Amino acid sequence: MSARILLADDEPAIVDAVAYALGREGFEVDTVADGQAALEAARSSAYDLAILDIMMPRVSGTDACRALRAESDIPIILLTAKDAELDRVLGLELGADDYVTKPFSMAELVSRVRSILRRRELDRAESTTAGVRELGGIRVDLVRHLVEVDGRPVHLTLSEFKVLALLAAEPERVFTRRQVMEHLWQSPYVGDERACDVHVSNLRRKIERSPAEPERIVTVRGVGYKLVPV
Repeated sequence: MSARILLADDEPAIVDAVAYALGREGFEVDTVADGQAALEAARSSAYDLAILDIMMPRVSGTDACRALRAESDIPIILLTAKDAELDRVLGLELGADDYVTKPFSMAELVSRVRSILRRRELDRAESTTAGVRELGGIRVDLVRHLVEVDGRPVHLTLSEFKVLALLAAEPERVFTRRQVMEHLWQSPYVGDERACDVHVSNLRRKIERSPAEPERIVTVRGVGYKLVPV
């Protein structure tokens, strides 16, 4: 059964081109022209992935992302303007899994879509044989995708969970930004490695006792990150 994708963009030329490219690759694509319609579609039907343009009428892509992430773990790709760095960072902070900047090649977008869907399938396959990792006050349930910190449940996005699971697999090992992103996408094509910093910042906000003074996820300057059990 082919994956179902929800595409939301108010530019007809982009909608037609993206829908055609994804359809040619075997995906089933539903299209809407604004964020409100995207929310209504996502709430009334099951999708495997959503592609949201940030600048849309009625409800913006970032607001739609925020609402969807509060309700489900559907993977989300944002389409952003080339110079809209703040929007990209905000989107990742709200729980988007990736972003693609306009103008973009259809090959790049299709590659990102395939990477996210492949990662989701691998997560499901791994969960059947994985167990629970406990490090200091952190408990990571790889089967049910649940995380507890100092006894309290913590909600993580799919990308945040993947980053934490990677760091928890080998505590004290330093992972470079590229290694983290390659793990996220299960691909050597990782796009902007700076997205790693946003995911780590989000994680720190949720699992650190004092995010301003991180002690669990430590930055090794010039290299990357490591998890320290405390």
